[in-house]
Amino acid sequence: MVQLVSSRIAGPLGLVSSRVLWGFLLLALAASGSAQNSEIRDIEDSVIKIYTTQAAPDYFTPWRLLTPRQSSGSGSVIAGNQILTNAHVVANASYVQAQKHNDPRRYQARVTFISHAADLALITVDEPGFFSDLKALAIGNLPEPLQEVSVYGYPIGGKTLSITKGILSRVEQQVYAHAGAYLLAGQIDAAINPGNSGGPVIVDQQIAGVVMQANSGGRAENLGYFVPPSVIRHVLTDSEDGQLDGFPDLGFRTQTLDSPAAKAAYGLEKDQDGVLVIKVFEDSPADGVLRENDVILKVDEFEIADDGTIKLSEDLLTDYKHAIDMHHNGDEIEILYSRDGEQRSTHLTAQAALNSYSLVKSEQFDKVPQYYIYGGVLFVPLNMNLIKRWGNDWSRTAPVSLLQARNEWSSPQRREMVVALQVLAADVNLGYHDWRNWIVDYVNGEAVVDFEHFASTLRNNELENVVLENSNGYQMVINHDAAIESEAQILERYRIPSAHSVGMFEP
Repeated sequence: MVQLVSSRIAGPLGLVSSRVLWGFLLLALAASGSAQNSEIRDIEDSVIKIYTTQAAPDYFTPWRLLTPRQSSGSGSVIAGNQILTNAHVVANASYVQAQKHNDPRRYQARVTFISHAADLALITVDEPGFFSDLKALAIGNLPEPLQEVSVYGYPIGGKTLSITKGILSRVEQQVYAHAGAYLLAGQIDAAINPGNSGGPVIVDQQIAGVVMQANSGGRAENLGYFVPPSVIRHVLTDSEDGQLDGFPDLGFRTQTLDSPAAKAAYGLEKDQDGVLVIKVFEDSPADGVLRENDVILKVDEFEIADDGTIKLSEDLLTDYKHAIDMHHNGDEIEILYSRDGEQRSTHLTAQAALNSYSLVKSEQFDKVPQYYIYGGVLFVPLNMNLIKRWGNDWSRTAPVSLLQARNEWSSPQRREMVVALQVLAADVNLGYHDWRNWIVDYVNGEAVVDFEHFASTLRNNELENVVLENSNGYQMVINHDAAIESEAQILERYRIPSAHSVGMFEP
């Protein structure tokens, strides 16, 4: 083709032909540019700004809400007149609005589905015609390493849509900052700032991820994380019936087997790899099938390395937990394991995770906190909501006894820990006015099972005194009749609407 064009340039007719050819080339470039601009406009129009008024409970004074705050995030239109965004953008929301690109009007929106573990939510707008001029973006595939991606959203620093570019630098399991789940995440070096949350990561005009968090603490620059397509699809499938099932948990915990001595001790050959089972929870899918000191070798078709990773592709290694996460409740999961050097195979049925495998429940959202005031003492269940109330540096500032409890497993005999959070000074609790953040292990010599059991024990007590005791033997003694008689006066004095949280003693 190049030779043919060159030959035509020699004479007058050749000159005309070359001009025509250049004209066609310019028209083609203009058409290509116009098509590209049209594709960008379609994406821009499908990126929504989300305004939220959030009023979270105050876990230090659980009958109150914290001061409402306004925040904003981003989202993208997907099939079914849904807007895909982050769960943390709309968590504890009392009012949600959506705003289209280049449209000054804000439309009232509502949350239709939310997965706090995956930090994903679906919202919609009921206003007729809102979605009529918007193109639904398709969910694409995970980009290849070093592939360029575009991040769309409405970060701080302006009101209009922002587009930044970067590359995919890493994919592996990460702790999702919102609810503490450990799931697959992609890492990019595109600039991500407050307000970007929930915006789409775009590759080839498709959603390749949802921006969820940026690196904090000043130890690294330009590190942002997004929810990958596999997790997005899992949540979308979960949302089809409107009932949150979440990610299954088979009910066992493991540790890596990097040590050659440990491998030999548990019957593995030198060329065998796997992870050691250190805990099997009662009433879980693994209960009665797996045992402690079994070694998990494979999950489905994925062989587990001694560092606990599996190979998803030639370029992608991640924690074996991902092979379980991508299943839904009711799925059969094949497990190959070794017991005393003998290989065995079994199938476990994926089920929703039990309420909590730890004595300290993970952070909860959109829920009313539980509390019970007895004898002027405020009792609450121990959970991550309470621990995080000590601020962003909670891992340093929260009481050590509460932090240590996170390392303890739950069991049917003890599902939850109870804390005497503070004492509302009154005659009934003289001698204990300075007690704070005190874990209660026993009531009148009976071990505490969970907060509901604890509160019912106090409410139905028939003894003269209630003796509260911790594991170290320290005791708090409250006269039962005095606690009942002083309740109304204490509530009035401290302007507390009720002695217990809503619905606590309802059947």
